[in-house]
Amino acid sequence: MALINEHYLKLRGGYLFPEITRRLEAFRVAEPAAAKRIIRCGIGDVTEPLPSAVIEAMHNAVDELASRETFRGYGPAAGYEFIRETIAQHDFRGRGIDVDASEIFLSDGSKGDCGHILELLGRGNRVVIADPVYPVYVDTNVMVGNTGEALADGGYGGIVYLPCTPANGFVAAPPAQRADLIYLCYPNNPTGAMIDRRQLRAWVDYALENDAIILYDVAYQAFISEPDLPRSIYEIDGARRCAIEFHSFSKNGGFTGVRCGFTVCPREVAGLTKDGRKITLHELWQRRWNTRSNGVSYVVQRAAEALYSPDGKAQVAALVDHYLTNARILREGFEAVGWKVFGGVNAPYVWAACPDGVSSWEMFDRLLQDANVAVVPGAGFGRCGEGYIRISAFNSRDNIDTAVDRLRKLSW
Repeated sequence: MALINEHYLKLRGGYLFPEITRRLEAFRVAEPAAAKRIIRCGIGDVTEPLPSAVIEAMHNAVDELASRETFRGYGPAAGYEFIRETIAQHDFRGRGIDVDASEIFLSDGSKGDCGHILELLGRGNRVVIADPVYPVYVDTNVMVGNTGEALADGGYGGIVYLPCTPANGFVAAPPAQRADLIYLCYPNNPTGAMIDRRQLRAWVDYALENDAIILYDVAYQAFISEPDLPRSIYEIDGARRCAIEFHSFSKNGGFTGVRCGFTVCPREVAGLTKDGRKITLHELWQRRWNTRSNGVSYVVQRAAEALYSPDGKAQVAALVDHYLTNARILREGFEAVGWKVFGGVNAPYVWAACPDGVSSWEMFDRLLQDANVAVVPGAGFGRCGEGYIRISAFNSRDNIDTAVDRLRKLSW
């Protein structure tokens, strides 16, 4: 009989969002009438249609595939030159950031790449992760064997957790001890917090001093509204030697169902072999894609390219404005009923502190039962997430207004 990867057996219960789905289904069965009124402010899935520039590009690409003269089969594993060059110019070089098109690797989204990157890295690395945190960072490290067993009070042995609380603005400082891999996500999921240049500079300096690698997730980059905040870690000198950056088109372009994102792996980032040889990760990442993938579909790559056209940029800006306005309405709505809230300014998430003595799963159940509003319990993001809920701004304006109206009518 085939042996299994027993590291999977360390995983606690189900992944957060399937557990939420399970509870929603149980509510639907128990109270079918109320279930029809549910407003989903939980999972960060977009609701608005794709930009018209994207639709047009996809139709044109499909038409190309309908003709022998313009048909395309297998493409480059890391993406066609037209989209990699477009990304390099608009997201980096046009903003004075040194990133070459050959350092950009297209994929089906940043979520997958945050886990795939571990294929390049050996076991035994000391991993530093913020708490609360996007569960994918933790679970993928469990799956590949970078952790110990699950701890009784939450978390996993072998990971260095950095508490993120109101006291530090949900932005942790580098730890005193040495680390090898560091996960940072800003704008932050789930707290909605944003890191400033001084704080990011401290992390880059720490990584360079400790020969560590920063895995920097900027899936919500488009939602940064304050002009002085960093939109890429490569704005910080030295980051090319210590950071890999993960991007997504899911939220800014509405690609949650289309699926496309990219990873930037600079040529300078390197790791060590057991015998002390320094190996650049760019070469290994390219080898990984050549072996494991035939790339993102041509139609989707043309769709992504369209996001950078003049019309595409304007339409993306309108989508971002829609969701950020939703976030402001949610933030103000919770504040109006006396909640302490965070985020919702440079991110599409509002992070709200539950009333004293109420756990995050209890608040999830109460909002579902009494207001028919679905959120995400903070406990699902780690030990420091307990006592909070995450509310997503990805919804229609009517639904957001209705959700806030229902919240105001509850007896707190």
